[in-house]
Amino acid sequence: MSDPTLALARRLMACPSVTPDDAGCLDLIAGRLVPLGFAIERIDRNGVSNLWARRGTAAPLFVFAGHTDVVPTGPLEQWTSPPFVPEERAGMLYGRGAADMKSSIAAMLTATEAFVAAHPEHQGSLAFLLTSDEEGDATDGTIAVVEALTARGITLDYCVIGEPTSVDTLGDMIKNGRRGSLSGVLTVKGIQCHIAYPEKGRNPIHQAAPALAELAATAWDSGNEYFPPTTWQISNIHGGTGATNVVPGHVEIKFNFRFSTASTPESLQTRLCAILDRHGLEYDIRWTLGARPFLTGRGTLAEAACAAIRAVCGIGTELSTTGGTSDGRFIAPICSQLLEIGPVNATSHKIDECVDIASLPRLSAIYRHLLERMLAP
Repeated sequence: MSDPTLALARRLMACPSVTPDDAGCLDLIAGRLVPLGFAIERIDRNGVSNLWARRGTAAPLFVFAGHTDVVPTGPLEQWTSPPFVPEERAGMLYGRGAADMKSSIAAMLTATEAFVAAHPEHQGSLAFLLTSDEEGDATDGTIAVVEALTARGITLDYCVIGEPTSVDTLGDMIKNGRRGSLSGVLTVKGIQCHIAYPEKGRNPIHQAAPALAELAATAWDSGNEYFPPTTWQISNIHGGTGATNVVPGHVEIKFNFRFSTASTPESLQTRLCAILDRHGLEYDIRWTLGARPFLTGRGTLAEAACAAIRAVCGIGTELSTTGGTSDGRFIAPICSQLLEIGPVNATSHKIDECVDIASLPRLSAIYRHLLERMLAP
């Protein structure tokens, strides 16, 4: 008999839900949750599909979160099999969304079905927060649901996001936080002139170079137990008219901080501007705060997750904050403890994305162990 998590993962992967199109995934999921006693609510916004489903009204509130959307397939001719026709080969399940993150959603659902069947009168409440806008702009997805919950005064006690977090084998790494992202567009102003008469102008590239060197060499913080030190990187520099005989009137530098909880956006902005001022630059900066860092330290949820992985996989797990941003950045402000737990990340967003078939029932078992620890009577 086919494993129920595998069967559900295949059904979800057959939906061509390229962001922000849900392609029927949420209806399929809601159809599985309603018979379990979940109240279903759609909080769609600007063409984005969002689901909030809750069983129970008491505390604590445990939430499974994730996204049904996937990144575009890329060149179809490079896929060994069609990306939205799930195929099993050599113990792997191939198709777009296999790793990121339809297998996780399937495992969350089958874990919930088994848990509710065993504990129909479980403690607290169990909920799902799902969106079709994580791989895209992420402006009308999880953040829209969080805004609606905040307006109602609802906070989450525990949240598990199904992002693919494992490195070599299921459970070897989970994420207990993510770094923040702070971007800036720096425009250093000069005076344009003929390059043969530099004394008549002011070259902003020459002026900016020493400041940029100091910024690149600056130690912004030392990180902490969970986070590496904050980094600052230039992503783009543009200046000049395209001619070889004109000193440019300005230069534009795009940069990004990936920062830990050891720094704040405000402190990084202040320190960067102090360096620019010390070098006597005339400049403007446009700042964009993409995400604040969040962290769940050792405690109830982290301990339960480590115990669940040890019970199911027989290994210890590493708590990590590496990688880019996730929708956890939107959930963390209303959730006291949040983790990301999912399958191996090696093929996410790649051609021939795949997941180990044998890991699917084990991922479901990890999620069920968590529910047993957190909500069983």
